[in-house]
Amino acid sequence: MNIRAGIAILSSSLVLLAGCGAINLETDYALDPALYARAIDQTSDRFPEIDPLRLDDEVKSWLEGQLDPSRSSQEYLVGTLQDLLYGENHLNIQYSDAKTHTAVEAFHAREGNCLSVMNLYIALARHVGVDASFQTVEVKPSWDRRGDLLVVSQHINATGRLGARRYYVVDFTPEIALQQMTEAVVSDEAARALYFNNLGVEALVAGDIGQGLDYIRNALFIDPANSFAWNNLGTAYRRDGNDALAEFSYHYAFEIDNSNATAVNNLVKFYRSRGEDARARRYERVIDDFNRQNPYYQYAEGWRAYERGNYETARAHFRRAVRLKQYEPDFHAGLAMAYAQLGEFERARDARQAAELMLVASDQVYQPGNRRLRIFDRDTILRSSSAGLSIHLRGGVPVEPARL
Repeated sequence: MNIRAGIAILSSSLVLLAGCGAINLETDYALDPALYARAIDQTSDRFPEIDPLRLDDEVKSWLEGQLDPSRSSQEYLVGTLQDLLYGENHLNIQYSDAKTHTAVEAFHAREGNCLSVMNLYIALARHVGVDASFQTVEVKPSWDRRGDLLVVSQHINATGRLGARRYYVVDFTPEIALQQMTEAVVSDEAARALYFNNLGVEALVAGDIGQGLDYIRNALFIDPANSFAWNNLGTAYRRDGNDALAEFSYHYAFEIDNSNATAVNNLVKFYRSRGEDARARRYERVIDDFNRQNPYYQYAEGWRAYERGNYETARAHFRRAVRLKQYEPDFHAGLAMAYAQLGEFERARDARQAAELMLVASDQVYQPGNRRLRIFDRDTILRSSSAGLSIHLRGGVPVEPARL
């Protein structure tokens, strides 16, 4: 199984690209509280014995034995944890998408996806007194087919304060592309819900519908505002043959997050399968309109056209992506390639230079890659020379992006 970035979202049909504002859809569906009670039919945590952040005595003893007792600065501890997790002479943890682990499981397995390894990192950091929190980051849309399911990825890493003006970001990821300025710190409870969401998806992909339902319902008992998990619950209920709860779950996913295009797309497939073609077409038209305003959809369409040799079409899609979201370096890089294929070399050079400048600026904020640990000073992240980061409203008032 390939849940590439660590947080799994299921679609029973072709995934549409999300992450671009609200979807303007009047669903004409009345949410029934009785269906909610049936969908999440529990009054307590079904798995209280599972704590993804728990460390056993063996791990604690190992960690304490690796530290220099004469050194206690936050920078020393953060750097040492980085080396202990990823260094070839220590745990040397490798990326694996086979299973989502708790902290202790990741320690012994020496592998895991991003959520697994962040469970371990945050547990170790807190044990030695380092500030550490989970942080979600949106992934440029990608998916992997598993049988008749599509698994869409989201990403999670860790961040913490090193003082009043300094902070760090620790990552663990394969080669994925992250959306700029989409970082959001989440609570331990929300991260625990993501853990059970992943276990549920893994069970469904393995064909164990009952276990999948138990895990995803538990995720939603912990964090009922998780729109991705509601979407996944809808897919689980569809596989279980419960159309009423599947329809409710998809609609509830959209009710609490009206940018959840995957849930709407699943409703299109759901209504088609029931012969409700008029409703399916209405939902589909809304999704088509949404995607026309979605820069990542335009970018994906541009690459599809480019790979087919339709360079003028590719140029049009890349141009639209840039208009919709100007400060995304990949959009400019794609446009540069389309220009080059069309012989517009001066425009290709300008687009390529824009992409390079944005990559430099983005690197000051956050980019995944080989440097798994980054320490930032909030006083120096934004500079007037940083393309794409100095944003000015009318009247020349500078606006800073939200903190990571």
